[in-house]
Amino acid sequence: MPLGAVGLAAATAPVALPTITTEQLTARMSAAIENLKTLRCTVKAQERIGSGINQARSIMKITYKPLRIYIKNQKGVEVLWVTGQNGGDAWVYPAAFPYVTLSLDPGGKLMRGNQHHTALQAGFGTIADLLKTTGLRQNNTFSRSFRYAGDTTLLGRTSHVLRSDYPQFRYVSYRAGKNETISTVAERFGCGEYRVIERNNLSIGEAIPEGKVLQVPNSYGRRTIVCVDPKTYLPTMVQVNDDKGLFEKFEFSDVIANQGIPLEEFSKDYKGYKL
Repeated sequence: MPLGAVGLAAATAPVALPTITTEQLTARMSAAIENLKTLRCTVKAQERIGSGINQARSIMKITYKPLRIYIKNQKGVEVLWVTGQNGGDAWVYPAAFPYVTLSLDPGGKLMRGNQHHTALQAGFGTIADLLKTTGLRQNNTFSRSFRYAGDTTLLGRTSHVLRSDYPQFRYVSYRAGKNETISTVAERFGCGEYRVIERNNLSIGEAIPEGKVLQVPNSYGRRTIVCVDPKTYLPTMVQVNDDKGLFEKFEFSDVIANQGIPLEEFSKDYKGYKL
């Protein structure tokens, strides 16, 4: 079944007994992400930036606890970040003039100006956040709106489909409180930092004055689809649409989880790296 037809088919086809419940699927996916020790994968990303869609394909290597991340995209740009090293900065080889390795803040403007998420969110962390309910959230109905919507074929393999239809998605006015940051606003509404920054013409890392009125999305998306591998329960795809259409889409392939990655692969001197 084509992915775009999942929702329509679920609405029109005879109801069949699900092979898994919504609660089981969300719990197993969340546990699989939480229990990751290492991850290798290829990620195809599409992100709406302004009026266009930025596309990238990257290979990733990640270890957790402690966090170590290596990313290389199709242009040859390399990023290495290791807990406790380089003063918290990432090593970045830009694959462009002046062809020297830079030390950059992974949350700073130079590293994330044209992408929705930071390098430290590589992997599946953003997807886990879609389903998270926290005490800080003003409203948890979006996280609770996901439903198992049957199975589909993606990249030649069967995947379970989690789907959220949230027609009440909209921008709302929010008056910033004391010591408010872009991060706390995004966490409060579960909307991600990028749209808070974009809609309010903020700079990355900018302090928000107390009392400033912001326009903030009341959730992460109007329609969200997450495809899940029924063997590993790790995501194979996530697509988010909002009031303007496609907001972001990530496809994961060549996923290898919890197989040891030698520590030297997280060294800037590792063979084959240009860092």
